[in-house]
Amino acid sequence: MHLAKKLTSWLETHWATPAYAGWVILGLTVFFLLAAANTLVGWLYVLGGLGLGLLFVSAVLPIRSLQGIQVERLPILPVSAGESLNLGLKLANTTTTAKALLQVYDQPPKSLGAATSHSIADIPSQSTHTWTYTLTPQQRGVYRWQTVQLRSAAPLGLFWCRRRRLAKAKAIVYPQILPLQQCPLLDHSGHEQDRQRQAQQMGPHNNNEGVTRSIRPYRWGDPLRLVHWRTSARHNELRTRELEMLAGGQTLIIALDSSGDWHPDQFEQAVIAAASLYVYGQQHQDQVQLWTAQIGLQTGRQAILETLAQVQSKEVAVAPFPQHPVIWLTSDSGSMTGLPTGSSWFLWSENLASQPMTSQSNILQGRLIIPNQPLILQLQESKSILSH
Repeated sequence: MHLAKKLTSWLETHWATPAYAGWVILGLTVFFLLAAANTLVGWLYVLGGLGLGLLFVSAVLPIRSLQGIQVERLPILPVSAGESLNLGLKLANTTTTAKALLQVYDQPPKSLGAATSHSIADIPSQSTHTWTYTLTPQQRGVYRWQTVQLRSAAPLGLFWCRRRRLAKAKAIVYPQILPLQQCPLLDHSGHEQDRQRQAQQMGPHNNNEGVTRSIRPYRWGDPLRLVHWRTSARHNELRTRELEMLAGGQTLIIALDSSGDWHPDQFEQAVIAAASLYVYGQQHQDQVQLWTAQIGLQTGRQAILETLAQVQSKEVAVAPFPQHPVIWLTSDSGSMTGLPTGSSWFLWSENLASQPMTSQSNILQGRLIIPNQPLILQLQESKSILSH
């Protein structure tokens, strides 16, 4: 039976294969021809010849009906896991005759959704037909497939013919993004980096002095420390300095320990956390970057979310580790040794006792993530654990 199905499929994709009615007519035709050869009755030869002619025509016409049809894939917009993914095809009839009774099969990867078919009654000459459908992927990833299948038995329905058309598709399913209202650990890290950056830019000067942008007349309420006495003496009136305020400009780096040995469910949680922290951080910081062991630093929403869509655990670590403070997402407490000064961490573990904390004092604070508890509540919780 399996061999028969393979033979039938091969015939359908390379030539044509009989439908149920085609097999009936083929059997009757063979019966008439054998009876004619046995009895030498002329009308049996005529019936056999008519049957052969009908079978030949009904096998050729479906092949011709699929010729001249061009298939174009509509753009596929990225979505997050659990959202609706819209897919579409545009079929163009480039011939001078109408195309009728067609079936279209699109076969995305199984993890993206089930194969889907669509029946088309008619495509007029020099016209197009658009087919759209929706899938709801539950698993993140970057999905690619290459072809679409067209199938027809028109016009007699005695033979089926199926042909492939090239229609490359790339569907990007981002990890789920949690709607964080707050993330104290991320906020604290951002403020610390901001203070360090301002201190470095100010150098040995007082942070309250800033950079003088211009000198203007004194206004009631201006602090006396801003008075520029030399200019005031020259103009015989008080003049104050107007300061150039330093912009935030801090960069947060979310680092995912993708080279570590993770439990699959915990790693998926970590990827969701990284995507959620990135989106939250982007709303509150000037710039947020993502680091993974294989790709390294990524900047920009599309590049970061696409990296998170396809990242896997146990990756080969080839990218250099950042030298700036990071938000470290890991399942191994030992990997926190040697993190840059000012870093923070999220550690996935069933319980704190199973993950002895490092004694390194340059890590500010961290948060233990319990896998079987709601992730969004743990990311928003203000309680943290000091690692020293």
